[in-house]
Amino acid sequence: MNNALSYLAPLGRLLLVIIFIYSGIGKITGYAATQGYMESMGVPGIMLPLVIILEVLGGLAILVGWKARWIALLMAGFSVLSALIFHPIGDPEQQMHFMKNLAMAGGFLMIAGHGPGALSIDKEKYHYPDNYVNSANSANRPRV
Repeated sequence: MNNALSYLAPLGRLLLVIIFIYSGIGKITGYAATQGYMESMGVPGIMLPLVIILEVLGGLAILVGWKARWIALLMAGFSVLSALIFHPIGDPEQQMHFMKNLAMAGGFLMIAGHGPGALSIDKEKYHYPDNYVNSANSANRPRV
């Protein structure tokens, strides 16, 4: 059972970042349209390359668990900032998108707070064994 549970962390990372990787690639293929939309919302279009880099490379880094805590903090901030800029709270059609962004920020904050878990590049840094499961048993807890 513990060995099977060790796959939950990479699965969670995949589910959390796939939307960013997919969206970042979409921004590359629809660069002009995305830049125009950003500018219509008051965000300088010159920021688009940084957004693409964060979504694609940041998403891939979280996926493999490399520098996951720091990148997760950046992704959480990006998610909240995107919610505030592109999904205004007062617009009923945007309310669910706003809440989705906050939920994603919460997932990233969990990674920032607890690390990427087992089966990650950073696992050695945080002393996660391959079969790590966060439980009440202190022998299974990482030494940070």
